[in-house]
Amino acid sequence: MKFICDCQKFSEICSNVQRAVSNKSTIPAIEGILLTTTENTITVTGYDLEVGVITSTQAKVEEQGSIILNAKVLCDILRSLPASTVKIEVDERMSAKIKSGDAEFSLKGINAQEYPELPSVNSSFPIVIKGEILKDMIRKTIFAAAENDTKVVHTGVRFEIGENSVRLVAVDGFRLAIRNETIDYSGEEQIFVVPKKALNEVVKLITDNEKPVSLNIGKRHIVFEIDDYILVSRLLDGEFLNYKSAIAINETTKALVNTRMLISSIERTSLIITDRAKSPIKCIFDDDFIKISSSTTLGNANDKLPAKIEGNKIEIGFNNRFLLDALRVCETDEVIIKLGSPVLPIIILPKQGDNFLFLVLPVKLK
Repeated sequence: MKFICDCQKFSEICSNVQRAVSNKSTIPAIEGILLTTTENTITVTGYDLEVGVITSTQAKVEEQGSIILNAKVLCDILRSLPASTVKIEVDERMSAKIKSGDAEFSLKGINAQEYPELPSVNSSFPIVIKGEILKDMIRKTIFAAAENDTKVVHTGVRFEIGENSVRLVAVDGFRLAIRNETIDYSGEEQIFVVPKKALNEVVKLITDNEKPVSLNIGKRHIVFEIDDYILVSRLLDGEFLNYKSAIAINETTKALVNTRMLISSIERTSLIITDRAKSPIKCIFDDDFIKISSSTTLGNANDKLPAKIEGNKIEIGFNNRFLLDALRVCETDEVIIKLGSPVLPIIILPKQGDNFLFLVLPVKLK
């Protein structure tokens, strides 16, 4: 194999693909990047048996072939090269010579036949979503997906796609995030759960917000087509939480509050909360204000902000980070907060419409 290509472009796509490569594995091949040349292109593949990323770039191919090179070493070399082009030449012993300007490296590779085959998906109903919308939907739900859970399905984000609509749902046992959007779709109903790792990569690969992203769903895998990249991910199996019953609370109190003011107030009263001095924040919803306070071994903090309150007075505690995570992605001037009692979760909604819904469980106050 022998080819010459643009160094900066090749370095960029290898770095993007590297994120799908396994860092530590008993299979040396999946710690590498697979390089495959055709007549005038070089295809770059990374796959850790859960998430795979494939892309191509133009190259002057003098001899076709393929090889697996260690991902970290290759990317480090490419970032350091001095010239605008790079030449890679592979001999029959799977030794790759990498040359750019006066810099030259020799890197031992692995036969491409040892690389695992990526799963393929044949979908009769591809789903197309504008990149900007999909990125926003993921960003506003993924924070609520579980890091570790006895139910692995909760470590991903649930997609519900129906007639001209898409809904993303994430839950971790302490909070719930829902994001709704209208799309142009008239195919079969699709419900599936995508791992958090794959969606983080989808967000990073969407660099042109105007371009559409195509989703092809199979029984066990999903393929995202993002500009020049193809991302393949396994889907998560299991019974997802019946979240619709969780959001059906008996509302006794409703507050309309400025989002930015509420975030700032929580941030101020959280300044004395640290890893060593943990404590929930206390919120009192009463008349025309919300009073927020915290008390830890470091001291006390109190604040107050105006709000339009309807219903009963409620004193309730929260994990400050969980509340802030939800509020910071609202991106609306005002939010509605619905409460049932000090032991029931609160629901955060936009002032108008149903674009998003966040649920946060309370913390018992001492």
